[in-house]
Amino acid sequence: MPPRFATAVARARTRLRRKSIFDPVHGTIVLEGAALDLVGHPAFQRLWGIRQTGFAHLVFPGANHTRLEHSLGVYWVAHQLAESLHLPADDAAGIAAGGLLHDTGHPPFSHSLDGPMREVLGRGHESISRDWILGTPGQGVDVPGFDRILRDHGIDPGFVADLVDPPAGRERHRFLRTLLHGAIDADRIDYLQRDAHYTGVAHGAIDASRLMETAREWHGRLVFAEKGRSAVEGFLVGRSLMYASVYYHKTVRAAEMMAQGAVERMPDFPEAARPLLGGTDGDLIARLRSTGGVSAELVRGLLERRLYKRATGLRSLEPRVRRRWRVFARTPPRRRSLEDLLAAHLGGTPGQVLVDLAGLDSREPAGGDWMDVGILDGNRVEHPFRPPSLWAVFAGRPPAPWPVSVYVHRSLRSKAERRLPALLQDGPAS
Repeated sequence: MPPRFATAVARARTRLRRKSIFDPVHGTIVLEGAALDLVGHPAFQRLWGIRQTGFAHLVFPGANHTRLEHSLGVYWVAHQLAESLHLPADDAAGIAAGGLLHDTGHPPFSHSLDGPMREVLGRGHESISRDWILGTPGQGVDVPGFDRILRDHGIDPGFVADLVDPPAGRERHRFLRTLLHGAIDADRIDYLQRDAHYTGVAHGAIDASRLMETAREWHGRLVFAEKGRSAVEGFLVGRSLMYASVYYHKTVRAAEMMAQGAVERMPDFPEAARPLLGGTDGDLIARLRSTGGVSAELVRGLLERRLYKRATGLRSLEPRVRRRWRVFARTPPRRRSLEDLLAAHLGGTPGQVLVDLAGLDSREPAGGDWMDVGILDGNRVEHPFRPPSLWAVFAGRPPAPWPVSVYVHRSLRSKAERRLPALLQDGPAS
């Protein structure tokens, strides 16, 4: 049999293979072709060991779902969006693969360690996902990437990588990228429903079917038909409330700060943390427990649910004060020095005061992307979420009401509540 013919036959047989997975959010998810081969890759299977919502299970006990489940859900939503928009077969295959692989670069406990990841590696999880898709996962990794599987199924790895992690300054595939990186996209459509289901918080119960049914392409932009207006409005509200109620819940943030502090205070940080960022939640916890010192103590607190308490915070900041705090947000070593100075001021030890600046420049769910959401009414596109509309208030609502929060060991709480508010009000000297 000629080699080309044999290859064609092999590909045809692969396409005939399909499996069905029952998903509690989307019902039956069908895997076939490239997706069926990609899910068996070790880098994808690692996602079984990473909780989707970090440490939210310490507040919402049902939130034990994983990045793998979410990735399957994004694949399915992206697949359905492609069908609804009648995309060409090659574009649809690339979008579905991008949805499946978009989170393969996540560190343990998902977004909880975004800060240390950027400090250690100089980049975020999207860039790591791009490397896996292109087959360049980095030094010390002996597992091949996803590129060969994609090519075997006629999918360009570069195309998928550009959808997952768009290169700066390049406008290729702009419309298709919005299906994975937009105000309303496959990623958010899945995680809002999935996180609501497992946490028991009803705010994420969006009308996903209506959103996908009414999605339209209009001059290279994703818009929604007029009959989908209420679904779009419900999505906006649900997204805003889920961030306030779950993702930025003060106790969830306390746990995330403890995990971040445990990694940052490892002996020989940052180099010692580098190999841990490609492991699972369990790998990370086991390694931190074995280090001793501050890291081990913080991990014990997480495992025994002896969490730090928020002692104080700043709700509103003058521009001058905000600029001061941003210096510490952008230079983690300075922030850690500040934490230790505050701990000493309270009679504590290093690691017993943790400063949370995640809300300082947070852009979720607020952001300019919402201002561009369009409703197609006849031959005209409206932008109902631009100021001064009522919906713009929701779009502009910050997810974290406290730009600056200070979490402390329980033994320091009363002192911190008395002493820190006045000390922090004008912002620390940078």
